[in-house]
This record gives sequence, structure tokens and C-alpha cells, in this order.
Amino acid sequence: MENRLRRLEAVQSMVLEIAKISYNTNDLREFLHAIHMALSRIMYAKNFYIALYDPADDSIQFAYFLDEIDPPPDSEKRFKLEAPGSSFTKWVILNRKPLVATAAEMAAIRAEEKIGVTGAPSEHWMGYPLIDHNKRILGAMVIQSYDKQYLYSEEDQALFELIASHISNALEGFQSVDRLERAVQERTTLLAHEIAERRRSEKIQSALYAIAELSFSGEEGDHLYKKLHSIVENLMIAKNFVVAIYHPDNEEISIQYFVDEKDPVPSHTRFPLGVGMTSFVIRTGKAQLIDKLRLQQLIGDGEIRQVLGGSDIESWIGVPILIKNKIYGVIIVQSYDVHNIYGHADLDLLSFVASHIAVTIARMNADRELRLAKVNLEHQNNALNDALLALQEAQTELVRQEKLASLGSLVAGVAHEINTPLGICVTASSHLIEEVRLTRKDIENGQFTESQRDQFLETIDQSLRILSTNTKRAAALVRSFKQVAVDQTSNDKRKFQLATYLNEILVSLQPKLKGRNIDINIDCPESLIIDSYPGAFSQILTNFVMNSLTHGFENLNQGKIRMRIEVQDNDLKFDYEDNGHGLNKEALSKLFDPFYTTKRGQGGSGLGTHIVYNLVTSLLGGSIKAQSTPGEGLAYQLRFPLHARSATKLD
Repeated sequence: MENRLRRLEAVQSMVLEIAKISYNTNDLREFLHAIHMALSRIMYAKNFYIALYDPADDSIQFAYFLDEIDPPPDSEKRFKLEAPGSSFTKWVILNRKPLVATAAEMAAIRAEEKIGVTGAPSEHWMGYPLIDHNKRILGAMVIQSYDKQYLYSEEDQALFELIASHISNALEGFQSVDRLERAVQERTTLLAHEIAERRRSEKIQSALYAIAELSFSGEEGDHLYKKLHSIVENLMIAKNFVVAIYHPDNEEISIQYFVDEKDPVPSHTRFPLGVGMTSFVIRTGKAQLIDKLRLQQLIGDGEIRQVLGGSDIESWIGVPILIKNKIYGVIIVQSYDVHNIYGHADLDLLSFVASHIAVTIARMNADRELRLAKVNLEHQNNALNDALLALQEAQTELVRQEKLASLGSLVAGVAHEINTPLGICVTASSHLIEEVRLTRKDIENGQFTESQRDQFLETIDQSLRILSTNTKRAAALVRSFKQVAVDQTSNDKRKFQLATYLNEILVSLQPKLKGRNIDINIDCPESLIIDSYPGAFSQILTNFVMNSLTHGFENLNQGKIRMRIEVQDNDLKFDYEDNGHGLNKEALSKLFDPFYTTKRGQGGSGLGTHIVYNLVTSLLGGSIKAQSTPGEGLAYQLRFPLHARSATKLD
């Protein structure tokens, strides 16, 4: 009874020790070793081990193992339960039940359950599952004896089961702490990774912003590439940095920027495509990561020939600058340091940055081309403005000359027309002077009879009538010519009676109509008074009539011209038509074009209808249309206000 009491005290002490040890230590092996030592004080425990189960991969790990015969397995190694060679430990874990058996009983179980032998046969084997509060299997605790003198009683079994439950609780705490530590460690690692990625992203974002700013800075050449180098160096180790530009027109590569730890200047500032690693990037059109081994392989395969610069490069990255899917150049970083070997992450990073650099360079090139185009366009616009001004001046001068030529032709016609009545007047006055001389002589000689007196008076009467008729005729011609000539040259705005003025214009054109059987009819209200530019009307009607005479009635013995003027609302409708030859579609489409004439080389300037168009649309503020069919004559329809607006500049 006393021995039993002491054993119970030892068991109670052990349970308290288990709780104390699990509280004071974080080392699982130290805890399990202490459990073993405490267990040895209450029962035979020279052969003792604990196998922990991991459901994640369905394996066991011998966290603690001490045996008289079998060597301890690797405590870090995991053994799959589904692997061949089943054991009693596996049976306890999978069945979640305790197993206690003697040597004979184990042999029977092996035969029945087909359990193979994995260790030395024992005389008595006792294994209990370790199960936590949530009924999860944690592993198995095993104790065995190879000596028949030490067999485990039912009391030993009950005590072992009790200790197994306490160890399960302690292991659950250990695993909770371990899981917490692992979770904390994993979370810490994840946070560290997130922080690193965030810093990396911030650096990349800052670099992209700096690259974008370059497109608006106006930096070019060495200053631009120096800033690009600084931006890349903030993202990765780039002590050795090169920018090469590809020239496809002559298939050459030029070094635009070069910074190197060993070489102060590049060995070649310009070289043909096909030489060096840069050519390999341009030829493949892809970013390349090259170390010493790959360089030798590429040289051996003939992909790279004649390596430029030093051959002691440890790591090299070349990334193409692609603009509109065409290679503009290559960005290069290289390392001579064995401790700084570039990886694919560096390759991807530099490729990403190079794509944004390409966008910036493309924008800068576009801006430069736009500025040049703008300058060239301004020069061209200035040249065009000068040419237009010269053309306008020349056209104005030609129009003025055309007006003067028309006026000169009118002067010549009027002068010729006035010559006849004035000649008759001269003849009549000469005849009258001679008659007066003869009559005076007869009177002086006393030979002047009554019949001679009557004859003299008759002669005087006839001569005076001739003089009066022809001087009136000449005066009418001069008056008409004077008004028309003044209007054509001055273009002053005034009120005038349209019907009367049109007839005066026709009077001034009589010399051109003389000898031509042309019937001209004007249908215009006699009382119509308009406030406009009479000179414009004179020029328009003169050009219409002269074009009809010159072109419409060419080689015709007779013709008709009809003019109809009427008022519609506040506008004047002026229709003019002749029954001459007319125009075809091509000639009609060019009728108002300047310098277009069918009488080129025969005195035609091609400005008559163009002057009419300008007068109608500009000075009179109206519109003009023309209709014609070959063989049926030509018709004009003019529309303009009754009261023309004042003009600041008159032709």
C-alpha cells in the first residue's frame, strides 16, 4: 500500500512537472526529454519515442527517440504513412486507438493486420495516440521492453494513458505556439516582402514620372541620357551604363552616352551592325541577359563576333528601345563584380523602364518634328502670303489696266464717232465762210442782186442747221462718254436713274456697234432710281456687250441682246442674254476664272468676266450666275441690293 501511495505521488509530481516544463520551455526536444526522465521514475522506460503526425502531407516525424537496440532515425526526416512497410505506430495513429501487446500478441496482430516489422522485436509494446481537445491526432507515444522481466501491468497502462493525455495537452500548446510563431514569421516575411515591393513600386513610379517629365523639359543629347542614367541607377545597380543609337539607313550603331568603371571612353564610338553584343540585341529585337558562360556559347555559335570593350564582364543586360515597333537604340547596363550578377527580374525591370523611355523619346522626337514643321510652315505661310500679296497686286494692276484698256477702246470709238459730225461742221463752216466772202465782194462791187440775197440766206440757213445738228450729236457723244468714263475710273457711290444711265452707256458703245446688225432691247422701269455704283454698272454692261460682240456674235451678221431689270423686295434683278454661239460645259465652268479666254493671243486678256464677278460679289454685294447651251446663246442672272453698302476700298 505504501509503494502504491509513493507511486501515485510520483505520478502526480510528474503531471505537475509536465505542466511546469511546458510552461517554462519553448524547446520541444528539451520538453520531451524531461518527460522521458520523469516517466522513467514511475515505470520501465529505457525504450521510448514520440512520433508527431503532420496531416498536411500525411507523414510522421520522430521528435524524440531513445532505444537500446534500434538506432534513432533522423529527427528532421518525415516518413510518409502511405509508404510500404506499415508499423504499429502507423496503426495507432490511423486508428486513433491505443495498442498494448506482448511478443506473441504482436506476432498475431502482424499476421492478421499484415503489419511488417520495422524494428527489433520487443517483449512488450505499448503505444497511445496523442489527441488534442479538438479530437485532432497529434501523433503517438510509444514505450517498449526487450526484457521479459519488465512487462507493463494494467496499472502501468492506465498511468501511461493518463500521461499521454497530459502530453497531448502540452503538445497542443507547443503546436499552438509554434503555429503562432510560424504565422508571425510568415506574416513578418510577407509584410517585409510587401514593404519591399511597395518601395520598389514607389521607386518605379517615381522613375516613370521622372521619365515623363523629360519629354517636357526640352533636354537633349548628353544631358538627356545623363538624367536617364540617374533614373535607372535609382532602380538597380547601373555603375556601367551605355546608350547606343541604331542608324538603319547605313546599318551602323553609334554610342551616344557612355559611363564605365574601367574605360573612360568607349573603344568604338561608331561601328557597323553585326559587331558586339549590342548588334545581337538589335538583330534579335529582344532584351538579352548575358553572363560569361552564355557569352562564350554565343561566340561559339557565331551569334556574336568581335566583342567590343573589355572581356572581363561578369553580367550584361541589353534592352532595345522600340519606337513604333522599330528599333531606335539599345540601353545597356553591365557589371564587372561577381557579387552583382543581374537576373531576369533586373532584365524585366530594365525592359519595362526602356519601354517608357521609348515613349518619352518618341514624344520628344514628335515635338521636335512638330516644332520644325511649324517653323517650316510659318516660312511657307510667309512665302505664300508674300506670293499672294504679289499676285493680288499683279491682279489689281491687271484689272486696272483692263479697265484703262476698256476705257481707251471707248475713247478711240467715241473719238472716231465724234470725228464725223465734227468733220461735217468744219465743212459747213468753211462753206459758210466762203459764201460770206463772195457775198461781201458782190456787195462791194454793187453786183449783189435780190435773187443772190435770197440764195445767200438759204445757204446760211442750211449751213447753220447742219452745224446745229452735228454739234448736238457730238455734244451727246461727249456727254455720254464723260459720264461713263468718270464712273468707270472713280467708282463713286451715288443715286442715279438706271434706265437713263444704261442708255448713256449704250450711246458710248455705238462706235463698237456701228456696222453690226445687233438689236439691243432694255426692259427697265423708267422711274427706277438706285443708290449704288454707276461705274460698276458701266463696267459690267460694257464687258457683257463687248463679250457678246467679240465671242457670241463672231462671224454672225446679226444678233439680239435682251436686258430685263426688275425689283424684287429690296433686291435688283438684272438678267442679260444674247442669242450668240453660247458656251460648252468646260468653257462655262471656267467663265469667271481669271485669265481664262478663248481669244488668247488675239487681244483677249481673260479678265473681263472675272472683273464682272468681283464687281457683283464684292462691290455690289450680290451674286451672279451664268447659263449657256452651245448654239443657243449665253445668259447672266445678277442679284444685288438696291442700296449698295459703302465700300472702304474700291477697285
